[in-house]
Amino acid sequence: MAFAKSLPFGAFLTVLVALFMGSGGATGGMLHIFPVDVVFPEYGVDFGFYWSWMLFLAGTFLAFIFILMMGD
Repeated sequence: MAFAKSLPFGAFLTVLVALFMGSGGATGGMLHIFPVDVVFPEYGVDFGFYWSWMLFLAGTFLAFIFILMMGD
């Protein structure tokens, strides 16, 4: 259950950190921050954000450890 609780925190941390690094033009080295474009023309959805799978895994692991330490 702690892992499921940590997923949104990992995603939020990833988007927040990647936003600042990606908008500055940095790729983050090993973090490999890259732009993601989401386009659904039939729904009128067109937006983009920066993402990093390595940062997501690290943020999720960090949140998982914190949630475990708090006693779930």
